[in-house]
Amino acid sequence: MDQEMLAMATFKEDKFDKFMGWFQSEEGMTMRKSIAHVEQTVPGIAPDKSYVIFKVTVHNEEKMREFVTGNNPVAKDIYDECIDNIQVWELNKVNL
Repeated sequence: MDQEMLAMATFKEDKFDKFMGWFQSEEGMTMRKSIAHVEQTVPGIAPDKSYVIFKVTVHNEEKMREFVTGNNPVAKDIYDECIDNIQVWELNKVNL
């Protein structure tokens, strides 16, 4: 079952562009598609590019946990170089 999540990634100094370049590369897109529905991802970027927030629709929570903890073998090198930390929250719809 798909789970909507909010992920906030903070970057090491001046690493936003490098990480986002990888994130949008063929390798990055393949990794992202194995975790979430990329076409449903909604990004938000801090004005100073020190962090990003993504609303993601996750279809593989185990791989999402692996990525956000820095343990995904495909993303490990770029994660270690660019990411300071990632926090994740599960989203639940509120019916009004």
